[in-house]
Amino acid sequence: MQINSLQLKNKRKKRKTIGRGGKKGTYSGKGMKGQKARSGVSINPLFEGGRSTLIDHMKKKRGFKSSRPKKTIVDLSRLDKKFKDGETINAESLIKAKLIDKIEAKNGVKIIGNGKIKNKFIVGNEILLSASSKEAIEKAGGKIAREQKSADKK
Repeated sequence: MQINSLQLKNKRKKRKTIGRGGKKGTYSGKGMKGQKARSGVSINPLFEGGRSTLIDHMKKKRGFKSSRPKKTIVDLSRLDKKFKDGETINAESLIKAKLIDKIEAKNGVKIIGNGKIKNKFIVGNEILLSASSKEAIEKAGGKIAREQKSADKK
C-alpha cells in the first residue's frame, strides 16, 4: 500500500485564493473587462459613458421664480361689504372677517383698488396698499395708520 492510494475520511478541496493579482486571483474585485477594470482609471463620476446626462435632457425653462412668497390680495369692494365705518383693518381683523386665513396672513396682505367704497376705514401699518386703493380710501374719508410708499412702485 502506498500513500497516494489511501482514502482519507475528511478530505476537503482547497478553496481558490482570489483577489491577489497574478496567477492566483481572478478579477481582484474589479469585475470583468472594461475601462474601470484597468489600472490607472480616472473617470469623472458624472460621466455617463458618452450619452447625454439627465440634466441635459431636462426642459430648459426661461425666466425666474422668486423664493419669496407673494402677498395675499384683497379687493376694496370685499372690504366694503365686511367692515363698517371707523373699523380698523389689519391682519387679525381680516382673519376674523374670513377674507384671508392665518397662513396667508404670514406672507403679508395687499389691498388693491378693485371696486368702490363708501365706508371710512382705518388701515393698519402692516398692510400694503396700491396707489389706487390708497386714493380711494382717502377719498372716502378713511385713514392710513402710517404714511407708506405705494406698493406698486417697488
